[in-house]
Amino acid sequence: MPDNSYLPQTGEDLDLIQFTVEQQPSYTYKLDIDRERVKGMTDETDAMLQAIYLILSVERYQYPIYSYNYGVELEDIIGQPKDYVMSEVKRRITEALTQDDRINSVDGWEFETTKKAVIATFTVHTIYGDVETTKEVNV
Repeated sequence: MPDNSYLPQTGEDLDLIQFTVEQQPSYTYKLDIDRERVKGMTDETDAMLQAIYLILSVERYQYPIYSYNYGVELEDIIGQPKDYVMSEVKRRITEALTQDDRINSVDGWEFETTKKAVIATFTVHTIYGDVETTKEVNV
């Protein structure tokens, strides 16, 4: 008969076990967004590009499958004055992206306005290098 004395036996024993995740993994499935399918695997910089795209494509609090820390809040600024939208886009995108511990900071903001949108271009500094990104927000 095997010796199971080293295994936790009660809930109190289980409380002694601590789990820590030091960093989010970057090795993941590669999304072919144009063809709407998964194709192979990706890692590091390409995985970060994909993570940034996904974070900025999910409206925070909208979908119960995602944690409340995932996504960006942009819906409620539609219809607001462009000056307000530009300042809020900067704050909200920075907040959304820095939830990912592989992203160190976001800066280098430039804005372009059209009749119906504000287009933000910015640099995301990740542990794998810098990534220039663009996000268009309807106003």
